[in-house]
Amino acid sequence: MPVASVYLSEIIKAFDLEVIYSPGNLDQIRITVADVTRPGLQLAGYYDHFGPDRIQLIGNMEHAYLDKLSPEIRRKRLNALFAKNIPCLILTRNHDPHPELIPSAKKKKIPILRTKLATSEFMSSLVKHLNIELAPRISMHGVLVEVNGEGILILGESGVGKSETALEIVKRGHRLIADDQVEIRRVSETTLLGRAPDIIRHLIEIRGIGILDVKELFGVSSVKLQESIDFVINLELWDEKKVYDRLGINDETTEILGIPVPSITIPVGPGRNLAIIVEAAAINYRVKKMGHNAAKSLIDRVFPTGGGLSLYS
Repeated sequence: MPVASVYLSEIIKAFDLEVIYSPGNLDQIRITVADVTRPGLQLAGYYDHFGPDRIQLIGNMEHAYLDKLSPEIRRKRLNALFAKNIPCLILTRNHDPHPELIPSAKKKKIPILRTKLATSEFMSSLVKHLNIELAPRISMHGVLVEVNGEGILILGESGVGKSETALEIVKRGHRLIADDQVEIRRVSETTLLGRAPDIIRHLIEIRGIGILDVKELFGVSSVKLQESIDFVINLELWDEKKVYDRLGINDETTEILGIPVPSITIPVGPGRNLAIIVEAAAINYRVKKMGHNAAKSLIDRVFPTGGGLSLYS
């Protein structure tokens, strides 16, 4: 899997950063790690375990420390920092650059940027942004919708009715995130985030009609840029020879990027209103998260002593 990256020019645009010095290649500098460093120890001369591929921030403490140094020592410390070929250095709180900063940066062609935000606030937002942009990712053939606050990923073979189901779900007041292709990112050890590729965002394909713009047809409240994937519904054509779970006792999962996601399989047959079924499944999933399982409650009523395993054994 190729290493994910984000260009420095995209970060500048996302955070409205002021460019104090640019070597002219901001759209070529790639950021590949989500860690951000405040180089206080490095300005004091300590470089063990230093990550030169990280964005560097100068906040109040670092700026005050540089103030206490003589111009010659300050120049040497900045030269040493820029000699590591860091991707950029960002001044927070609108700090003015020291006189030695820009000449030192020019020697190694290191961009100098600035933000008016406080260091901790900016650092937190930047790390969160980078964690999303640099997260491991895959693209899956499916549909992602938000139903009652739950991100539902609908999977199945082409032609099984995923897009038609999504369209009906939108008509029922829920939101579309992606149709046909879903870009999925693992933003933490437990969280998957899905979105649509830019080129097909807000679009849905219905056989016999063609391409529909959901935002234009149903309004901005019918779409969403991205959503966490909380539940997976696998649609498959009804197989007469297959035994389907009728109670919902067994907990299924679908693994995506190493994370097991709760899932169910719904057989598709004539006369089944899939949109209502998906909506009910999403609500039932939320109820289960709150601690109530209707199927297990039924088993407990029928077999109060635990002597039975299934109503259909």
